[in-house]
Amino acid sequence: MPGTSKKGVKRNNSTQTQKRKRKKRVYTKKAKKGAPRDFWQALLFTAVLIAASGLISMAVLGIKRGKVQQVQQLPESAVELAMLPVTEPDTALPELTELEKPPAKTAVVNSAPKTKSAAEKIPANKPDNRQPLKPSTAKPVSPEPAAPPKLPPKPAHQGTLVFIIDDAGNNLKELEPFLRFPGPLTIAVLPGLPHSAEAARRIRAAGKEVFLHQPMEASGGQDPGPGAIYEGMNAAEIAAILKQNIAEIGPVAGMNNHQGSQVTADQQAMETVLAFCREQGICFLDSRTTAKTAVPAAARSMGIKIGERNIFIDNEQDRLSMSRSIESGLALASQKGSAVMIGHTWSPELAPLLAEFYQNVIAQGYTLATASDFINQHTP
Repeated sequence: MPGTSKKGVKRNNSTQTQKRKRKKRVYTKKAKKGAPRDFWQALLFTAVLIAASGLISMAVLGIKRGKVQQVQQLPESAVELAMLPVTEPDTALPELTELEKPPAKTAVVNSAPKTKSAAEKIPANKPDNRQPLKPSTAKPVSPEPAAPPKLPPKPAHQGTLVFIIDDAGNNLKELEPFLRFPGPLTIAVLPGLPHSAEAARRIRAAGKEVFLHQPMEASGGQDPGPGAIYEGMNAAEIAAILKQNIAEIGPVAGMNNHQGSQVTADQQAMETVLAFCREQGICFLDSRTTAKTAVPAAARSMGIKIGERNIFIDNEQDRLSMSRSIESGLALASQKGSAVMIGHTWSPELAPLLAEFYQNVIAQGYTLATASDFINQHTP
């Protein structure tokens, strides 16, 4: 500079250089003093970022776990349906109503490029890695009603059984067990005895069938009891006795003979009896107390249906013998289509034995009928 010596210039330069050095030292000191504060602020900011990132990761992981649990709870059929490939619909889907619209999703701010997560792509009840199925336009098919359980096959019909219990009227106590028999039963009442009328009344009250057990003369000379028909009586005498007996214990569905081997062998006498039965609208069953019976021949000549006894159950009254007799009746019914079996009120083991047989014979395919039903419907 003009008017300035070299020494002055050097001095000035030295002064400026010192000033710059002092400023640099001051700045360096300030920088050293401020450095720790900035370090801790950066460290704190970094910790906050790490914590926030961890919380966001835990939240996302929790959502994914919830979705996986929902998918695992689905039935296999739902998961298999969701695994099917999906094609784009050809036409636009109809607008959803308020009830059908899915709930609004909350946006998640993330520094990564905004993409829809698997949970956003599908409903909660679908697997995370599948898209929803194309809605079907076909009408839902209602499930067919369950078929009713199959019943066991009904056994083939084995035959018809008719049980007739004779000699009621002597003792009401002996009669009571037979009144409790669960199936159809015909009970034949003897006339002229102390309990004849009351026995007939109780039988009808129990829903069982009443027959007149008509006494007839036996070839061996035994006493048939009161109200009996004897050989040599004319038609008027026979008819009068029958009317008196029915008036005592009637109404009745039919009659069968008590003893009577002498009278039942007389065709003319039996034609008179059968004619009376036809007039009264009742049936007749031949107890077949003799092999010489004329009842079938009289019935054929008059064109009348009758019944005939096949088996006496209690000729021997022990339980084993009576069981064998009933078994014989079952075998006969299987072979011939029917069996008529006669027992008596005075056999103490007969009523419980019949009750025990009842369920078994029904299960095996046998049917039970009263004597009048059998004669009117089954006899030729």
